[in-house]
Amino acid sequence: MRLMSRVPAHIGIIPDGNRRWAQENGYQKKDGYSYGIKPGFELYEMMLEYGIKEATFYGFTKDNNKREKRQREAFTKACVDAVELLSGRDANLLVIGNTKSSAFPPELYKYANKRVHFGQGLININFLVNYDWEWDLRGLVANKRLQSYDIPRVDLIIRWGGRRRLSGFLPFQSVYADFYVIDDYWPSFKNSHFIEALRWYQNCDVTLGG
Repeated sequence: MRLMSRVPAHIGIIPDGNRRWAQENGYQKKDGYSYGIKPGFELYEMMLEYGIKEATFYGFTKDNNKREKRQREAFTKACVDAVELLSGRDANLLVIGNTKSSAFPPELYKYANKRVHFGQGLININFLVNYDWEWDLRGLVANKRLQSYDIPRVDLIIRWGGRRRLSGFLPFQSVYADFYVIDDYWPSFKNSHFIEALRWYQNCDVTLGG
């Protein structure tokens, strides 16, 4: 491991390109989501190695529920499976999403909108499940705080799949985040993707508007 002089405290992960990867590899679109679980845990191990304190993963959004039924079932199952695997690791999990919607998986109710500690709790992992940025911001009106109030400001967002947009990812916390795009699809994750993103971050001029 090469030591980095600047390590982001909080990284946002947008794991895009699962369906495109599936089609290019001879699978149905829905099959790509299950292949996105293993990369998440490879990245988890790398974040521990590099001393990352917190990471937020995009699971699925309210708008993703517009997809056809088999895809919805597949990405929901992938989120549930990922959390079950994480429960055997060392992390502090916070699942953020609209639990009042029928699209929120009931298996994750016990982790929803509160921090749950696994093992030694070496890293905070936030997981956006059935997340809706409008729902999040409406919390400011109803409760004078975001629904995602426990999630701090994001330093670096890494998006796989080549798209150059936030797609509603934590708009409040991402206001000053640096944004790094990887053209490869998420299931094609390589360790070098993360290392290159950290190297790029070394030269970012972080002024927070000052």
